Amino acid sequence: MMTIFTKEFNDFLNSLIGYVAISVFLTGVGLIMWLFPDTNVLDYGYATLEPVFTVGPYLLLFLVAAITMKSFAEEKRSGTLELLYTLPFHTLDILLGKYLAALSLVMVALVPTLLYYVSIYQLGNPTGNLDASGILGSYLGVLLLSSVFIAIGMFCSALTENQIVSFVLSAFLSFLIYQGFEAIATIDVWGSWSYYLEQLGIMFHYENISRGVLDAKDFAYFIGTSFLFLLMTLLTLESKR
Repeated sequence: MMTIFTKEFNDFLNSLIGYVAISVFLTGVGLIMWLFPDTNVLDYGYATLEPVFTVGPYLLLFLVAAITMKSFAEEKRSGTLELLYTLPFHTLDILLGKYLAALSLVMVALVPTLLYYVSIYQLGNPTGNLDASGILGSYLGVLLLSSVFIAIGMFCSALTENQIVSFVLSAFLSFLIYQGFEAIATIDVWGSWSYYLEQLGIMFHYENISRGVLDAKDFAYFIGTSFLFLLMTLLTLESKR
């Protein structure tokens, strides 16, 4: 597994796609934070990173889709997946190695955003007047959100040999699971069931953690959803092996 992890992570860092995806993500977060009129912190009147963690997930799903689109699609197209199968690797080792490499790359992409925290910390009145627990919870929520998006992206990549199809399918499915249930729950036909329907979506659990509310059921949701998509990816790969 560690061999696959090292290879995948190095391939990301040596590829143009990895740097372009991270650059676009950081540029988008910067524009949201400092420039766009409805979200920039200078118009908020108080020091907060809330705009980043509210709009950021939509940028994140595109970042993850770009990172994961080649995970298996390119391997299948080029024939290198069959070569991996001839080596002493279990399919699970290949899957987890690629999964951890993608998650590590997302963490690398998030590190520069800590500069925004430092900036907001200095802009506070008085200096340091921030909801530190809320920000910490938001970062934790982003990591958990990334884990689900990556699992979805790898599942989509395992379904096709075309990277573009994988990217579009991953972005669409991630968006659907992130906000789709929230939107459906607002339709005035569900009655008391709308609350339970809302909990099927990622947004409900992400917002809880982003507020600094650490509930076991939210962690269980993210872990369970990631596990489900990783399991479907494993079964898809095994069926084609």
